[in-house]
Amino acid sequence: MKLTKSLIAGAALTALPTLALAQDAAPGFDEIGPYIMTTLLFCMAGFLVFFMAAGFAMLEGGLVRSKNVTMQMTKNIGLFSIAAIMYWLVGFNTMYPGEFNGYFAIGGQTVLDPVGVAAADAALDYASIGSDFFFQLVFVAATASIVSGVLAERIKLWPFLIFVVVLTGFMYPISGSWKWGAGWLDAAGFQDFAGSTVVHSVGGWAALAGAIVLGPRLGKYKDGKVNPMPGSNLALATLGTFILWLGWFGFNGGSQLAMGTVGDVSDVSRIFANTNMAAAAGAVTALILTQVLYKKPDLTMVLNGALAGLVSITAEPLAPTLFGALWIGAIGGVIVVFTVPLLDKFKIDDVVGAIPVHLFAGIWGTIAVVFYNSDANLGTQLLGIIAYGVFTFVASLIVWFILKAVIGIRVGEEEEINGLDMSELGMEAYPDFSKG
Repeated sequence: MKLTKSLIAGAALTALPTLALAQDAAPGFDEIGPYIMTTLLFCMAGFLVFFMAAGFAMLEGGLVRSKNVTMQMTKNIGLFSIAAIMYWLVGFNTMYPGEFNGYFAIGGQTVLDPVGVAAADAALDYASIGSDFFFQLVFVAATASIVSGVLAERIKLWPFLIFVVVLTGFMYPISGSWKWGAGWLDAAGFQDFAGSTVVHSVGGWAALAGAIVLGPRLGKYKDGKVNPMPGSNLALATLGTFILWLGWFGFNGGSQLAMGTVGDVSDVSRIFANTNMAAAAGAVTALILTQVLYKKPDLTMVLNGALAGLVSITAEPLAPTLFGALWIGAIGGVIVVFTVPLLDKFKIDDVVGAIPVHLFAGIWGTIAVVFYNSDANLGTQLLGIIAYGVFTFVASLIVWFILKAVIGIRVGEEEEINGLDMSELGMEAYPDFSKG
């Protein structure tokens, strides 16, 4: 960026006087450059995070049984589309309410910059409204995807999508405003760089509430035993994990929220390196631990170990060294290996392992901030974890119980046995295989 500015300055010395007059009349490069580059960062990071929607769909499609794959695909494209509409309608302006520093406020519709806006009329202190809106939108969709995987194979489609309306339009934006909207937790000093708590644990708490109200799948827990229900396609689940890993560079890197200086761009690259290291450490840790504990590596644990490493580093991907990212991500891998069976002991049926990955590792990542960020302290971090947990879990329980009482949230026993693809949708993901 400094080189570009030097070239422009050099050219200006020999330019015609009319060029100098034009520069006097319009904002200078020092104002326009950061605006353009930060807008570009949001657009690039946003479409990377958008691709995570495909990652969640592939991961869930691979980890559910073949008779429920079409339902997972329908839920994932439905939830993203609903999130996009709800975040435009009320979510964005609820989450970023200007100077409001409170607890609850419902905003209005998002309005973009005018077509062909001139530099003199743009808010050059940040980025375009469209890029900021899109970048924040893809985060809320990721939160809803977490819920989708946990509740797979036994929840009705429309009650789930109604919950998504409430989650993406109101619950997530309200709690998100507490930190990222300059709300009360931000004023208290709570630190969460890219959303270990604001995004991931919120999705985990909402999913946990749903799993408790919904109950486990038929046959999952019987006669005091946990009966494994293997997924339909581990190749698809692995592809989904790699897509999520890729998208996370946008998730964390874009959360730098600036690309107008050498320092900003360097910091983005540092975030990329730390993000990658944490994922790798989580995967390797899960690989080794499952070999030691079960005598054979468990691919599903390794996949979730990588994701847990990513969630763990998300609260502070900038400040740690590469070694710091390694051990933070490795503990994420440990968390997954030991908490997946812990949920089974409580008969909480999490089909894809999203609660250990997004909730438990999200809590860990939020606490780990104190080791490298001098602005963080343990008490405030715990306050944020508790505030998000209580609000999201209680609000989600209320919504789930209302949906259960009014329209029902679970398919019938026969429908669950036959699979949601046919009972809810009337179409199968793999029709040739089911016909024999």
